[in-house]
Amino acid sequence: MATKSGKDLIQLVNELQDKLNGLGVESLAIDLPQIAVIGGQSAGKSSVLESFVGRDFLPRGSGIVTRRPLVLQLIHNKHNTESYGEFLHVPNKRYANFAEIRDEIVAETDREVRDSTGISAKPINLRVTSPDVLDLTLVDLPGMTRVPVGSQPRDIESLIETMLLEYIRRDNCLILAVTAATQ
Repeated sequence: MATKSGKDLIQLVNELQDKLNGLGVESLAIDLPQIAVIGGQSAGKSSVLESFVGRDFLPRGSGIVTRRPLVLQLIHNKHNTESYGEFLHVPNKRYANFAEIRDEIVAETDREVRDSTGISAKPINLRVTSPDVLDLTLVDLPGMTRVPVGSQPRDIESLIETMLLEYIRRDNCLILAVTAATQ
């Protein structure tokens, strides 16, 4: 009987994750391996995530910019020289322009979270295929905050904390804690 290599196993896990999400079953039901990127608001989490991909593609700004979890599957493909992204919620469309990926993340966030200061636990699933990435699954989560700013919900701290705990308490989750270099 042939055994599967680690790379084959990662591909199998990624396919399983896609199928479950396509059926509306969040990956919370099965503890799939992933790296959760956490830290305070504007701590540099997006910059760290983008360094794994080697491209700028995440929304930027002040306050809560990441308002939904972004499950980022990186797929190494040494046979393809082009890098592209695919969203689970936009079937059969490849995004070769990473600025369009950023725009779609913003648009999909706004479709789910009407209020620009609110958050949602419903993840956005993005797969980036490239010869320049490692096979990894990363999760970008909203930055932790203690005090609501402007029209943010009064319980924003507990909402974000609950969302973070959903991911980081899993046995197969590695936590990548990011803090601003100025702190």
